Amino acid sequence: MAITQVAVYAHLSPEDVEALGLELDAIRHDIDQRLGSRDAAYIRRTIVFQRVLDLTARLVIAGSRTNLGVALGSAALATAKSIENMEIGHNVCHGQWDWMNDPEIHSSTWEWDMAGVSSQWRYSHNYRHHVFTNVLGIDDDIGFGVMRVTRDQPWRPRLLVQPLQNLLLAATFEWGIALHGLYSERERAATAAEKSTYTRALVRKIERQAGKDYVLFPALSGRRWRRTLAANAAANTLRNLWAYLVIFCGHFPDGAEKFTAAAIEHETRPEWYLRQMLGTANFDAGPVLAFLSGHLSHQIEHHLFPDLPSNRYPEIAERVRALCDKYDLPYTTGPLLRQYLLTLRTINKLALPDGVLTATSDDAPETASEIRFGPLPPRGVTYSPVGVAAAGRRGLRTALAERSRRRAG
Repeated sequence: MAITQVAVYAHLSPEDVEALGLELDAIRHDIDQRLGSRDAAYIRRTIVFQRVLDLTARLVIAGSRTNLGVALGSAALATAKSIENMEIGHNVCHGQWDWMNDPEIHSSTWEWDMAGVSSQWRYSHNYRHHVFTNVLGIDDDIGFGVMRVTRDQPWRPRLLVQPLQNLLLAATFEWGIALHGLYSERERAATAAEKSTYTRALVRKIERQAGKDYVLFPALSGRRWRRTLAANAAANTLRNLWAYLVIFCGHFPDGAEKFTAAAIEHETRPEWYLRQMLGTANFDAGPVLAFLSGHLSHQIEHHLFPDLPSNRYPEIAERVRALCDKYDLPYTTGPLLRQYLLTLRTINKLALPDGVLTATSDDAPETASEIRFGPLPPRGVTYSPVGVAAAGRRGLRTALAERSRRRAG
């Protein structure tokens, strides 16, 4: 089963959770107070860079006479599309730059360069996913409705093909996101007419997007239209693979926990913070890799502060990591390849029936609950602090280390 008593799982007292929340509020307030011209210049510079790279890549594709030139142009176009989707579109749609009051860089007006409709994505992602992160039955991003990534999701025979389905989703990720956003919008529609309106909006967006990449630009290439068509398809596929990799490595490696609906009953802001810290994962990245991933290498920080500008995440990460040390909480991160291999292991393993798996549903790398540490205390009672962690607390990090040592011994 998933986690129901989040503070109990984290081995923190109610007072600790409240104190942690106050410290995270202080980080938000500090960053808010320091936003200004440097941040505005960053996003404007990024948009100019992305558009110049996009134009240059298309000119290289159109004008190159060698396969190498076309390949380089396709790679550059894929990079430009990734930057637009992740460092610009994703973050603008989160409202990270709304404070600038620039109508061209505002969450209510930005339409990104991919198949999905931005407004539909904002509902499924900003609301359903970020407010109810990893809450079973509410957050549709847990496996995106088609993948089994926790044992809390029932096994069905169709999941035997999940490893192949995973590859298909990776290559067509923008289309999966587009349909995911549409289904979320249709779920909240009150009438059939509203559902039809949402569907027509997606169809129109797909027509514009496909027309640009697969009709307009190939037509402008004249006799070389086949080469341009292939290059655009390759760029979109590469962008899809990269977006899939970044998103999956932030949500499905070991340590990204899942929660029951009961966990959010009467949830306070500090408890919400704690759930975000336990439910997400980072991957190690330098400045270039962080930029290319939309700074979603800092998924923990993004989930804590989804509407703070992404260029601030590296400095926020230092402070969040210090808080994890102080409260003896794990800071889930690792090399990108390792995080993906852990995710891939979960996807392949959970394609199988529970009967052939070894770990329990309360104590597996991809699925955990409070029971992994022993019998539950009564609701409202936390674990007593036994032992001393680095900061004077015995939190989740120490509890996991002790459990690991017991199992190894």
